[in-house]
Amino acid sequence: MYGKNDLRATLQPRPAPAPETPFKGASYCRFYDEPPSEEGPLHQSWYGRGQNLIIAYSKVRSGAVLERQDQPDEYALLIPTAGLRVTVSAGNESETVEGPSIVFVPPGASRIEALEDGELFRLITTRSADLAAKCINAAAYAEPDPNVPPFEPWPEPVGGYRIRAYRGDVPPEPGRFGRLYRGSTVMVNFSSGMKGPRAPSNLSPHHHDDFEQYSVATSGDYIHHLRWPWVSDSSFWREDEHVRCAAPSVAVIPPPATHTSQGMSEGLNRLADAFCPPRRDFSARAGWVLNAADYPMPDNI
Repeated sequence: MYGKNDLRATLQPRPAPAPETPFKGASYCRFYDEPPSEEGPLHQSWYGRGQNLIIAYSKVRSGAVLERQDQPDEYALLIPTAGLRVTVSAGNESETVEGPSIVFVPPGASRIEALEDGELFRLITTRSADLAAKCINAAAYAEPDPNVPPFEPWPEPVGGYRIRAYRGDVPPEPGRFGRLYRGSTVMVNFSSGMKGPRAPSNLSPHHHDDFEQYSVATSGDYIHHLRWPWVSDSSFWREDEHVRCAAPSVAVIPPPATHTSQGMSEGLNRLADAFCPPRRDFSARAGWVLNAADYPMPDNI
């Protein structure tokens, strides 16, 4: 059940399907505990994945360049730090963006140049096989999760693909959950975070029937609490998990695990939750997705 005053409690519940397959475990990538997946003169990058999405974390110095050639689909760039500027180039256009922001980058060739030192996160589908092979947890997805449907992108944006940047500090509004943005491949809840530990009396355990959640810690320290259902086949049962991950990290939470994340740091605790493809239930709520006018929903919603 959701915590006090959590707007997700207003979502229309869907009956959970009868489980017919074993449950996959969660995967945790603590980028601070691993050697970089790749390294250049001005950057270090780490990669972690779930079934559908790769989280690429990069520590960059001014002048660092992150490039993609022949990118098969759109991806998202998160700039979590206020004042950090990057120049994004794709096709015949180029745009300088200042954090906190989220940028949707078109398929094909693209280039991100850091104009200051800082940290960047790219959210790229596992269709990018070259990056999937570099993920520190690649072995965990040698076999796909049978509870997650095959990935299908959402429709192209209105007016076609181009660089689309959105501020990550839009003020909250009554009745609107979070700060949601969606592209054709991924949805992100770009939160402001909370200062200080989260009260244990106000957690929000919930589950998803058929999609993963990627909880990307950009600041602070978290305990991810997970519990899997007890079903008639006891061979599917899994132990509860209470796993601590500081930033930068990602917790890949599989369906149908009940989960909630508890900030523990005395300073800022901040998560960006990602979903690939975008969530249908969030998208169906008028006013929740801030860039909904740019990215249409599939016809069958």
